[in-house]
Amino acid sequence: MHPLPPAVIVHGASDLAPLLAIGRPFTLLSAPGAALYAGCAWWRALAEEARQRAAGLMAADILDCADAAGRALAALRLGQTRLVLWPTAPGHAAVAATAGTCGAVLLDRAPPACDLGQPGGVHRLAAWLAAAPQHHRP
Repeated sequence: MHPLPPAVIVHGASDLAPLLAIGRPFTLLSAPGAALYAGCAWWRALAEEARQRAAGLMAADILDCADAAGRALAALRLGQTRLVLWPTAPGHAAVAATAGTCGAVLLDRAPPACDLGQPGGVHRLAAWLAAAPQHHRP
């Protein structure tokens, strides 16, 4: 697999405008544990909106499930192809097996990212996206 462009943590649809305005390739990443409090369907809808609006700039989307194996399985059922699940999560092996059968990528941790919800995140975004692609292969 080829390295993905820099990851950007978004917290909702309002984060898409500044991200898309930069016009550089990116990897969409949910906030840590977003599958637990926002849900898998919410993420799929947000990722689809970003994909439609991004004109080919979005390389991938990654949903962070933290230690929630059940949420990870639900995300896989909804078509999520990249997700984070802590290796210490109960049921990790079952999720890994399921991910393998459907061609999904299961990450032990999220890649480095610019978090648009953090103070100054939007101001750091252009420099973050201009940086060389990160050396992760989710």
